[in-house]
Amino acid sequence: MSTTSQAISAAAAGTITLGDLKVNRLGYGAMRITGKGIWGPPADHAAAIATLRRAVELGVNFIDTADSYGPYVSEELIAAALAPYPNGVVIATKGGWERVGPGQWIHNASPKHLEEAVEGSLKRLRLDRIAVYQLHIPDPAVSFDASMETLARLREAGKIQHVALSNVTLEHLERARKIVPIVSVQNRYSFADREWDYLLDHCEKNGIAFVPWAPLGQNRQAHDVLGRAAKELNATPLQVALAWLLQRSKAVLPIPGTSSVSHVEENIAAAGLKLPDRIFKELSAVQAPHAVLR
Repeated sequence: MSTTSQAISAAAAGTITLGDLKVNRLGYGAMRITGKGIWGPPADHAAAIATLRRAVELGVNFIDTADSYGPYVSEELIAAALAPYPNGVVIATKGGWERVGPGQWIHNASPKHLEEAVEGSLKRLRLDRIAVYQLHIPDPAVSFDASMETLARLREAGKIQHVALSNVTLEHLERARKIVPIVSVQNRYSFADREWDYLLDHCEKNGIAFVPWAPLGQNRQAHDVLGRAAKELNATPLQVALAWLLQRSKAVLPIPGTSSVSHVEENIAAAGLKLPDRIFKELSAVQAPHAVLR
């Protein structure tokens, strides 16, 4: 699938709503613009800035980040590249982790930490209000309800427009919805990693956006299937994986990430890729073992 032979736009994926916000249904994940181990500044600062700007030029108006990416680096780069933000561009960020080194993540979703995290994100992103703020992950040492009540208070105070969740179960989602409206859920999901199928279906039924991360299958069988489909469609494996996500459900809002202008162009080209039913079914039939992260 050539990225030069046809117009490329995230708008080709259609739109999705998050509360009262409407965005194109192919976003950009800003984790990979930081240094190795999601730590420190990028190896190429100019390339990171150019990638962010190119994504927006190509119709991306939903950018996902977190204060823990760097830490702080991703948010700072987004503001440097895009602030003041073009009309309609939605920046979603997250809090609930602390960082002590490359590849190291420590839970902290305490009320005090979340309050400080929101204030920090507002300053770094140069915003008066964060459009979508996500609890990055439930903290096993902190009451989940206390975390959500904190975000609800910050929403009432006008610091957050909409509250969202990441790395959660159905139980977490329903507990959170009793405290504050939830506009999206961000969990690991791909054509070959279907552990959260039931949660995606639940989000679809309840008008909640589902934001998948890790869109590529992480096993040999999955990559073989992707490779064959990509060759047949003259596309890249990631384009095929993204196209599958877009066809899986209208509730899905993929956020592929990269630190390269050429790769962001390739990724956004997937917005216009329609998978034949045969290939969609072949990808859907891949059943990889559930990912084990410990």
